[in-house]
Amino acid sequence: MTEADHVVYVLECADGSLYTGYTTDLERRVAEHDAGEGAKYTRGRAPVELRYHERYESRSAAMSREYEIKQLSRREKERLVGLE
Repeated sequence: MTEADHVVYVLECADGSLYTGYTTDLERRVAEHDAGEGAKYTRGRAPVELRYHERYESRSAAMSREYEIKQLSRREKERLVGLE
């Protein structure tokens, strides 16, 4: 893997909910979510739209940031991704 191959992303689901995840291949992972093959949460909530992502050099940094984002309130997440 090259530098900054670890990605934390936020999707907006068809029902308006926000989903946060981690991947090493953003394009592939968003396609999986759209096809109903991603996380259990996003199945049945397609189509999804990528709203935000951040790249990190290490898996641990990305996983820490994913956790931080998941702890935010809905309003804070909307601010982060530019929906507010």
